[in-house]
Amino acid sequence: MEPMLLRPIGKDYLWGGTRLKEEYNKDIDMTPLAETWECSTHPDGQSIVASGEFKGKTLAEVIKAHPEYLGTKYRDKGELPIMVKLIDAKEKLSVQVHPNDKYALEHENQRGKTEMWYVLDAEPNAQLIYGFAHPVNKEILKKAVETDTLSKHLNKVNVNKGDVFFIPPGTVHAIGKGIIIAEIQQSSNVTYRVYDYNRKDKNGQKRELHFDKAIDVLDMSVSKDIRQNLRIIHYTPGCSRELLCRCGFFEAERIQISDRFQFEVNDNSFQVLLCTEGKGVLNNRCTHLFFSKGDCVFLPINSDKCFINGYLKLLKIQG
Repeated sequence: MEPMLLRPIGKDYLWGGTRLKEEYNKDIDMTPLAETWECSTHPDGQSIVASGEFKGKTLAEVIKAHPEYLGTKYRDKGELPIMVKLIDAKEKLSVQVHPNDKYALEHENQRGKTEMWYVLDAEPNAQLIYGFAHPVNKEILKKAVETDTLSKHLNKVNVNKGDVFFIPPGTVHAIGKGIIIAEIQQSSNVTYRVYDYNRKDKNGQKRELHFDKAIDVLDMSVSKDIRQNLRIIHYTPGCSRELLCRCGFFEAERIQISDRFQFEVNDNSFQVLLCTEGKGVLNNRCTHLFFSKGDCVFLPINSDKCFINGYLKLLKIQG
């Protein structure tokens, strides 16, 4: 099978900046450029194949024609279960929460959202919001939103490059200003805004809140300990591998290559590569594909032995 370089779709949310264009080579005529959906088949934004036999088609079109590319784990469902994004938070995002599958399927007719953040860069003293600082209830939250005092109830976390955060459904959260993140998530676009600092959109209207639905799904207990467990790094000649996250929806590794990395894509699940630093070349029996910082590659199952040569860092993701 032939690996496919992808071209992302962009989103111009008001809190975004310009760093994805300046530092991650995103040639998208959009300012601000808040997000790029690097690997996505979601109807709200579909990435395009930019190389090989299927160049110019959406990844969704390719998978619809070839569900076997997803692997034995997903081919019967016929849809890509994950989404991979880059996010540039020039300003802080809304305080928000995502539902689980059961609630989202019942109320939104799509999947819920479990997600993981990998911090690519963070300004000094950058913070994000993760959970509540103390137990709350609906009445406390309603009054806090109405009086602009929600901040005192939220748990703030200092952020550094290389940090990893796992955000299960029901967790109140927000990316703070000055942070660039790679996000791996379920293929869903369901977000319930709890609070948005009374900001107005480009039409001068306050952005919609979804307080009642948020209350339905929020975990209002004290934030769990989110300190990262010690991550085990495996070294082989020319590269190192580090498991960042494994859950019921996806698995993500950080790979650092100083010479050569060899791996296989078996028949169980597709894989996705997101290059976060450097550049290299991917070879298998079907292709010779150059890629660099900011590029994303979809690997169908049975891509045989793959070899990456170069000096680079990447995230390797699979369902």
